[in-house]
Amino acid sequence: MSTAVALDIDGVLVRGKRALDEGRRALQMLSGANRLRRRIPFVLLTNGGGVSEADKASSISRLLGVEIRPEQVVLAHSPMRALASTYSQKHVLVVGGQQNRCADIAQAYGFGNVSTPDDVVAWSPAAWPFMPPPTAARSRDYASDPFHAVMVFHDSFDFGRDLQVATDVLRSAGATLGREFVNPQTVPLYMSNADLVFSNDYPRPRFGQGAYHVCLRAMWDALTGGAPLEYTLFGKPNKVQYQYAEHLLDQLALAADPNTDLAQLHARRRIFAIGDNPAADIAGANGAGWTSVLVRTGVFDGVNDATHPAHQVTDHVEEAVSWIIESAAAYDSEN
Repeated sequence: MSTAVALDIDGVLVRGKRALDEGRRALQMLSGANRLRRRIPFVLLTNGGGVSEADKASSISRLLGVEIRPEQVVLAHSPMRALASTYSQKHVLVVGGQQNRCADIAQAYGFGNVSTPDDVVAWSPAAWPFMPPPTAARSRDYASDPFHAVMVFHDSFDFGRDLQVATDVLRSAGATLGREFVNPQTVPLYMSNADLVFSNDYPRPRFGQGAYHVCLRAMWDALTGGAPLEYTLFGKPNKVQYQYAEHLLDQLALAADPNTDLAQLHARRRIFAIGDNPAADIAGANGAGWTSVLVRTGVFDGVNDATHPAHQVTDHVEEAVSWIIESAAAYDSEN
């Protein structure tokens, strides 16, 4: 089939830890329970993270009762694995997530020399004196072990600590903690998921990882008197996220038929993206040349977004998938 689908998770398939019935039925339809009796290849394209692709696939499979494989999951930090070839043995600060989970993910991606803000505070509790010194941390002397990059993998679970330590690395001479502060940025900064808010069980949207980005930029501006802070963004709506998803869809096509001609597939394939966040899901899909579908079960609840209008707006994901299947049937009959 020349149709493929990319679905957001939060606010589309689930809300918080609760599966949406429409989400369960939508995945069943994509898996073949539709009037065409065809499986439609799909990936889950989320700005969530903080877990491995395998763990996310497993949790969504359990929650929705439909098998999801790790190779169908794109997390906000998934494309950051490409940076491992540059930083395989270079010391990097990994920010975000609970305990050492994101550091473990980074190491699984191929980053072989990783530290976290917890590790820094364990080395010097005075670096952030507003928490008990961590006990389960890596032991090293950061006064003689410079960093080569800062990588924000996931939401901060301690904004103050993570702002302090990340800023320290970015400002310290030679990116070595404890040395004098300098205004020119000392190492590259990479961040995933610029979503300012997200949807969960609470009736109104909550701060997302993008809120940390805003705070970091504001602190940098205030501390340096307006010196530029340069950074590379991953996650929706950035192009790299959609290129990565297209690569996964290519791999799914080859797994289904090793003789697939990818050039021909690319010429005919139409990719539909279903999401609830106009600034991330819809803006990114439109920018990638995909067909965007906006649902009203998450962040968005209006008619259509004025700034990032979707090609189609539906009440929920089941309605969106039904529309996609009808569009696919009409497209295939005409081509």
